[in-house]
Amino acid sequence: MEDEFDIRGAHDGAVEQAAEKRIPLGQEIALFSAILATLGAIVSFLGGHTQNDALYYKNEAVLMKARASDAWSYYQAEGLKQHIAEQSAALIPSAAAAYRADVARYAAHARALKAQAEDFDRRSDEADVESQHSLRPHIKLAISMTALQIAIALASITVLTKKRWLLSAAGAFALLGIVLGGLAWI
Repeated sequence: MEDEFDIRGAHDGAVEQAAEKRIPLGQEIALFSAILATLGAIVSFLGGHTQNDALYYKNEAVLMKARASDAWSYYQAEGLKQHIAEQSAALIPSAAAAYRADVARYAAHARALKAQAEDFDRRSDEADVESQHSLRPHIKLAISMTALQIAIALASITVLTKKRWLLSAAGAFALLGIVLGGLAWI
């Protein structure tokens, strides 16, 4: 039977010692900053997405309001035509039957235009509410992104100054950023 001997090279001891030592501060900060940058990218995307949604709905509200304005203008024009037809029927008795038919036609068209204008107004109000709802998380996301950026900056200063207490401050800002990012959707 052969005896097995563990023959160790000079580098084996150095590798074990390095493994037992703590990760160097620069590497800790680099990893910490990379994670924060990834979270920041996600928060930034979500913040931009909320802005885009809010702008879309606000544009929709403006478009519906313009359509409502057009419909109300047509409604008023039909009312004027109806009034003119009523006055014409009263002033020209020989053509009163034709004018009364015009009055009925203008009144029916005015009712349809009024319903259409009210529908556009309602849709405009709904889109405006949706725009406000879409933008609501944006402020918390913006503050979250700011806190994450401050955390990255403090972490970088930690590497330069080698003052570990700054890493604790960076961690606090990172936590604030993560919490605000989560609270944005509540």
